Amino acid sequence: MDFRTFTDFVPLHPRLHHSDKLLVMGSCFAEHIGGRLEQMKFRTVVNPYGVLYNPLSISEAMTRLVDCRLFAEEELCEFPDGGWNTWLHHSRYSHPDKGEALAAINASLQQAAQMLVEADVLIITLGTAWVYRLADTGEVVGNCHKVPERRFVRQRLQVGEVVEALSGIVGRIRKVNPKLRVLFTVSPVRHLKDGLHGNQLSKSTLLLAVDELCRTMPDCCSYFPAYEVVVDELRDYRFYAEDMAHPSRQAVDYVWECFVEHCMDDAARLFMQRWAKVVRALEHRPFNPESEQYRQFMQHTAAQLCELKAQYPYIDIERECAQCGQRTIG
Repeated sequence: MDFRTFTDFVPLHPRLHHSDKLLVMGSCFAEHIGGRLEQMKFRTVVNPYGVLYNPLSISEAMTRLVDCRLFAEEELCEFPDGGWNTWLHHSRYSHPDKGEALAAINASLQQAAQMLVEADVLIITLGTAWVYRLADTGEVVGNCHKVPERRFVRQRLQVGEVVEALSGIVGRIRKVNPKLRVLFTVSPVRHLKDGLHGNQLSKSTLLLAVDELCRTMPDCCSYFPAYEVVVDELRDYRFYAEDMAHPSRQAVDYVWECFVEHCMDDAARLFMQRWAKVVRALEHRPFNPESEQYRQFMQHTAAQLCELKAQYPYIDIERECAQCGQRTIG
């Protein structure tokens, strides 16, 4: 007897290879998946603007990447937290020095713009269909930066608006990078401030929009059901963090396992298995770090690193090699 329902997966085609270059953008759930990809040594750029939740801000952010249009000093504002930033960037880019904030913002943009031209896959995680517009200009903001709510007009996007914004920018990107494939996900994070009904309307809007994009652009757009895995397959509060909104670590682990199984090829999974063993070796803390046994253990780990570097010359493991070298005695 089954006591849970299982998600129907359509395997990604073609599947991700470990040599692929990836750009990951969107909600905080995108950071979870992007972080795992970075740990597994995929060549990945994650959220160059910081976390972005709504489709219009994500579209605007990618438009600037396509154009490689740097931010000008006059586009920065000083926000209540005492830092300089833009309406499009997450607060992690806020800095009390305007020049330093601008330099960090543009350095991140240039890195991501270069990746967008070279990327094999763009992963976009949509968080909400609700947007906040500045009341005096109508501009959609990516982050409110603790500015009083009276300065904004809140609006829920329609399905057609989401489709128009995202199909337009995907089309532009494909002109400069024809090989690029786009993998959409909808974040399982519940936006409880929208109310339970408002959150459901928002997620439904995003799901319908992504379905339309995959139907009309099947040559380049795919969908990974992270939302369904957490909401329908796990569907229990024990899989949420204490705030009852964000998936727990266990839930994220399970979604990642599903992602690996259905989106990665055999070669990528084999590399990840080998890399996980090296990571465990580097995390090992011996009782006696000066023993001959530990010296031989670290020499074996160093040999594994050299072997991986020879087989996968594109991976960056300099930090791990240095870490291993520091622990090898004699």
